[in-house]
Amino acid sequence: MIRIQARTEPSSLMKVASPLLAIVLTLIFGAILFSAIGKSPVQALQVLLIAPLADSYNIGEMFVKMGPLLLCAVGLSLCYRANMWNIGAEGQLLAGALGGSAMALYFIDSESTFALPITLLAGIASGMIWAAVPTFLKLRYNSNLILTTIMFNYIALYLLIWSVHGPLRDPDGYGFPESALFSDITLLPTLFEGSRIHLGILFAVLSGIIGWFILSKTHLGFQIRVFGADEPAARYAGFSGKKLSWFVMLFAGALAGLAGVSETTGPIGQLTPNISPGYGYSAIIVAYLGRLHPIGAIIAAAFMAVLYMGGELAQIEMGIPVAVISMFQGVLLFFLLACDFFINNRLSLTNQATN
Repeated sequence: MIRIQARTEPSSLMKVASPLLAIVLTLIFGAILFSAIGKSPVQALQVLLIAPLADSYNIGEMFVKMGPLLLCAVGLSLCYRANMWNIGAEGQLLAGALGGSAMALYFIDSESTFALPITLLAGIASGMIWAAVPTFLKLRYNSNLILTTIMFNYIALYLLIWSVHGPLRDPDGYGFPESALFSDITLLPTLFEGSRIHLGILFAVLSGIIGWFILSKTHLGFQIRVFGADEPAARYAGFSGKKLSWFVMLFAGALAGLAGVSETTGPIGQLTPNISPGYGYSAIIVAYLGRLHPIGAIIAAAFMAVLYMGGELAQIEMGIPVAVISMFQGVLLFFLLACDFFINNRLSLTNQATN
């Protein structure tokens, strides 16, 4: 029979190389998949991975998509390091977009210099509130955090859809489910003329640096790492599991909310039903691809943003269905988890004992 045994000393080199190995395996799988649907694997992979970096416009769009991915992934990295399995970044992003957009519409005729900061704070607070409810249910009633955060994703989505069909719909929008265009005073400034790269990418990179500093250079980060690695030992040392859980969840909710409001006040400029193509879900892949390290998440978010851009180009230029691109992302996570499993465990054949 086959037996799973934990390795006494997992290879440190393989832990670092695991994401690269997972990417290589994903590319091999992708080549087979594209061949199976009648597409040239070489052309498909070129469009998917190289074309997004072919010119300055595409690179700019890559940074636009990288921002929300990175903001969500940094928060999730801290949650997962503390063994808080937050799957709700998508809902927290949508809540941040909804709360921030409502505030932006309040300032639609305003010239106040505080309009944009207040709008961003409203988005951050909305994301934190959306993360706080599942956290309370987990800590007070021991509910399953995975299930509650997933359910809150759908609640946030349908709340947003209801809002753009109802109270936040543009009265002069001819019935389209979208809000009015925001005032320039509540739009994030772009960093380069003629580009859509906005201030949100700086927020994202700064969040990665702050997340790294908290996790690696503070006593709070030490507590998070110990709590995630050995909860009984952390409790024995006097670390408060509830306080740590609240911190990482609210931190993740704040960053996801900032990602949402940065989308509506950035490249979109209004609230629409489809502000996110699944950034919150893809951020889970980004977090693991970055080894649950905020700095690693910066590199992983850039790679995932390239996949998003490449997926759009593959649809346009080669007619590859969007479901294939989504499968490509899912397979990447599968191979990453599989590599991690075999790094930490090995399979052995044993003779089954007989009576």
